[in-house]
Amino acid sequence: MVQRTVFFISDQTGVTAETLGHSLLTQFPDLEFRRVTVPFVDNEARAHDLKAKIDAAAEKDEERPIVFSSLVHGPLREIIRTADGLYLDIFDALVGALETELSTKASYAAGRAHGMSDTETYMKRIEATNFALANDDGGMTRDYEQADVILLGVSRSGKTPTCLYLALQYGIFAANFPLTDDEFESGKLPDKLMTNRKKLFGLTITPRRLQQIRRERRSAGKYASAQQVNFELRTAERLFQKFRIPFVDTTEFSIEEIASRILETTGVERRVAP
Repeated sequence: MVQRTVFFISDQTGVTAETLGHSLLTQFPDLEFRRVTVPFVDNEARAHDLKAKIDAAAEKDEERPIVFSSLVHGPLREIIRTADGLYLDIFDALVGALETELSTKASYAAGRAHGMSDTETYMKRIEATNFALANDDGGMTRDYEQADVILLGVSRSGKTPTCLYLALQYGIFAANFPLTDDEFESGKLPDKLMTNRKKLFGLTITPRRLQQIRRERRSAGKYASAQQVNFELRTAERLFQKFRIPFVDTTEFSIEEIASRILETTGVERRVAP
């Protein structure tokens, strides 16, 4: 199978181009792509250097690369347009239509989407991230009153990365608590969780996938055994049902999808725009 090279280019971090580009490429599951992200293309020298890399990839692959661009400055965009690739410009596709609809010209200022022009928003993300780290794996339950959501689940079900994504992306104060033998044997949840019961949200996963993840982390002992994994997941879901805690199976979902389902189900409002 021929592998197509895909460039995600930007005069800033490249997050916007990557996000849109990756979303579009998932619609072509039968094709293979070699992804190359090139951030901070912010002067003509770098633009010319990038053009040479695109041309070289086209010659090597014998197929022209696909280029997703969120470059803002016109002169830099024009340089990349001359490269031997399919040039897909986010600004060409969207900003023009917005200018017409809003009856005003866009600023075409680099760095607006992911820079630090909004200090308050940036600080909210930092505060939320610090909260997620401090309240990871039940480490500091006294702060649960400040939490927007508290994730429950067995070890390695995706609690920590989901909390960090909610914090970094949306400024949400997310804590997580691991379900262990104490909860499994008693059939109860700690008082601190019950006091904040409306904030609880459960994560589960298929036994096969959890066993695979645990084996990669610690293969010895009962931690990754089929019997232990099945027992923990079965008992955790019983607790979710007993206390009417909404939950989602994370097996087939990305972090972005898990976070979106949590927000949709709980109604927690985003503190900052993504």
